[in-house]
Amino acid sequence: MDPPSINNKKILLTFDVEDWFQVENFKQCISNSTWPLRELRVENNTIELLDLLADAPIPVRATFFILGWIAIRCPNLVREIHQRGHEVASHGINHDLCYKQTPNVLRRDLIKSKGILEDIIGSEVSGYRAPSFSITDDAINSVQEAGYLYDSSYNSYEGHGRYGALTQLKNMQQDLPLYALSPSFYEIPVSNLRIGNRVIPWGGGGYFRLLPSFLHLAGVKQILLQTGCYTFYMHPWEIDPDQPRINGVKPFYRYRHYVNLSSAKNKLEKFISKNAGCSFLTCREFIEQWPS
Repeated sequence: MDPPSINNKKILLTFDVEDWFQVENFKQCISNSTWPLRELRVENNTIELLDLLADAPIPVRATFFILGWIAIRCPNLVREIHQRGHEVASHGINHDLCYKQTPNVLRRDLIKSKGILEDIIGSEVSGYRAPSFSITDDAINSVQEAGYLYDSSYNSYEGHGRYGALTQLKNMQQDLPLYALSPSFYEIPVSNLRIGNRVIPWGGGGYFRLLPSFLHLAGVKQILLQTGCYTFYMHPWEIDPDQPRINGVKPFYRYRHYVNLSSAKNKLEKFISKNAGCSFLTCREFIEQWPS
């Protein structure tokens, strides 16, 4: 299938709604049992992102993959995301990596997280993203069986130790922004920059904070020319330079988490304004517009 026309470029802004203490890089020193004792900052940070999107020079709709743990404690935040016209999707319950869960446990997590969000917004939840992109061939089958329309967990960059893999997509010779894995189930991969046979991480997160703005924008332009769509991800804690500092974390993990937090919000605003000629859609909208 050919990619969409480059004259009708799409950008999919996606946000993984988890708090600063729930990231995988801190698991060595912050156990899940201590989460209720930590300062909850995700609500204010997410509202700040929602306001940023509302103030954009063009209409912007985004997809928010929300942890069930957060949704239970911040149901009004979930409703606010939905009421502002953005898509509510699932990020699982407790940020547990897919390949560290048994099939039955993962299936319960997928069904429960979907149900929590649907009960809050009174509407269907269509999408799922695995924590730390930890998708596998077995897990993707469970996502489909749990009643989701799409998954957005595949990251083709192989240099990160926690990312999972999907055999069917890994063997593809062409990068597409959307793959039909069955007549009624889709994969929306995170976008990376491909130069020859080399895949360079370009989808967002820490890579976005590290790259100079001009360089990131140049790579996005190339991805849009190649595929017609750029799928970006970010976390609410990445625009929060005042979040608590954790000791005892490996130096590389600490650097990766805290680098350039103070400039990330402005960089996101600039990214949106510099791509004002594109359509900013939710993941579900993108699937609905994809040529059959």
